[in-house]
Amino acid sequence: MADHCLPECGVERCLLLLDGPWATLIVRELLVGPRRFNELKTALDGISAHTLTHRLKRFEQHGIVTRTAFAETPPRVVYELTALGMTLSGVLNAMNAWGVSVEDEQLAG
Repeated sequence: MADHCLPECGVERCLLLLDGPWATLIVRELLVGPRRFNELKTALDGISAHTLTHRLKRFEQHGIVTRTAFAETPPRVVYELTALGMTLSGVLNAMNAWGVSVEDEQLAG
């Protein structure tokens, strides 16, 4: 996504990058440190390999995640948040604080 295509609104920019629930949960898992693909897949119960691959590639394209492949047998690939990716910590912490502060009775439905 070229810079000139990004919206000016910061909330909209964030939502474009973190589209869908899996994106934020992937970041949450990577905030604790580098993880292998299968570690992420196991931690994110219900995510498909296709969705995880797609999100990780998108994060890599936007400079949020780095992918390091090691020339070993069997091959080992590790995903890690970049410095930019680590700045999402505050966003996720704020989402968590709000989420746990809302009582079940307050939620409609």
